[in-house]
Amino acid sequence: MEAVTISSKFQIVIPAAIRQKYNVKPGYKAVFIPYEGSLRMIFVPPVEQARGMFPGLDTDPQREEEDEAR
Repeated sequence: MEAVTISSKFQIVIPAAIRQKYNVKPGYKAVFIPYEGSLRMIFVPPVEQARGMFPGLDTDPQREEEDEAR
């Protein structure tokens, strides 16, 4: 575990080992979640990385029966 220092502008630098381990890239978003007296930081990768996340998922839109009859 590495400690970071918060700058006077409330900025931090994510250590290189953490960036590499979690494949964090410039432009990623981070969400801070308070949890049982601590603060958790979750990286949110770009939506483009979600492509192919669910192989075999049927992406053909299914309509209600009444819409299909039209």
